[in-house]
Amino acid sequence: MERMGEHINEQVTDELAGRVTHAVRETLREEFTASVRAQRRRATLYAGAGAAALYAGAAAALALGLVLSLGIPDWGAALVVAAVLGVTALLLRNAARPAKPAAPAVPPMPTGPPTTGA
Repeated sequence: MERMGEHINEQVTDELAGRVTHAVRETLREEFTASVRAQRRRATLYAGAGAAALYAGAAAALALGLVLSLGIPDWGAALVVAAVLGVTALLLRNAARPAKPAAPAVPPMPTGPPTTGA
């Protein structure tokens, strides 16, 4: 009789553990799915903002070229705008690079054989 009670307790424990595992798994899956959706939405919004900024920069470069073309030939204005954009890109690239760590100091070379403390 006692053995039957142990068997029933074991079945109940196994079933309960299975249900808890299933509930935890489903909850985690739902949370992960919601998190991924939020990240995708955020990434899409950042991509849209980047595209809008790119077009705004192109419009500003065009406006600068048109203003410069009032005083110099069109090809010269385009060349000036290209140079300004190139220098800006170079400065931004250099600012984005991590700073190089300082070289470690080299210890001085010994002048003679090591001495013993005796």
